Amino acid sequence: MARPPLPPFRTETAARTPARRSPWTERSDFEEPTASSTTTYASDIAFTGSVKALQQRKGSRKSYARMEENGSWATTITPDLAAFIATQTSVFLATANADGQPYIQHRGGPAGFLRVLDDKMIAFVDYAGNRQYITSGNLADNPKAYLFLIDYAHRRRIKIWGTARVVEGDDGLTAKLMPAGYKARPEQVVLFTVAAWDSNCPQHIPQRFEAVDVAKAIAERDVRIDRLEAEIRELKGRGGAQGQPDG
Repeated sequence: MARPPLPPFRTETAARTPARRSPWTERSDFEEPTASSTTTYASDIAFTGSVKALQQRKGSRKSYARMEENGSWATTITPDLAAFIATQTSVFLATANADGQPYIQHRGGPAGFLRVLDDKMIAFVDYAGNRQYITSGNLADNPKAYLFLIDYAHRRRIKIWGTARVVEGDDGLTAKLMPAGYKARPEQVVLFTVAAWDSNCPQHIPQRFEAVDVAKAIAERDVRIDRLEAEIRELKGRGGAQGQPDG
């Protein structure tokens, strides 16, 4: 009924030739972890000392320590993740102000409104709305941000940590990112630089389908029913003709 399922996510952090950086890429506040005597991991962005202490007390630290030793979370956008992002019509963007007060904002659009510019950057046009500018204000004080993407049809969710910034007055960039034919008034662009990302299990995700996918499936079903009914009528007609006595 819905979009064809994507392959399992690969989050390997093995070395590979980095993709060419977008001209809009800026240095992130987050440093990519590197092997050293004081080993750090990409997951340290979420697994703070307090988090690890709780994991230890509740019995999950060993399994997460193995995950860290086996490569931890990915720090670049893989082809699988890029393909997933390209199908999304909805995203939640979390920010926090200078006092640490969190805020989550929903953003949506046609599939493709979220654009992968390179292996570290995601961008989207921010459309005019209620003009509260809470997210923009938060990012002016604190660039740390978080994207949460969920695909209800396939019960998949992705968590992306990083930094974000707002770009105003760049007509060329806005035109490049604006979905063709979408009826919304662009106001600015949000550029999100990826620091680390992880995928969640499908547990407790309710399965839901996009209205457009349901409508398409119903239309395809109705076409098939019409074709089968036509075949039945034709077969009945043949049977009736064969049963008529010769004049």
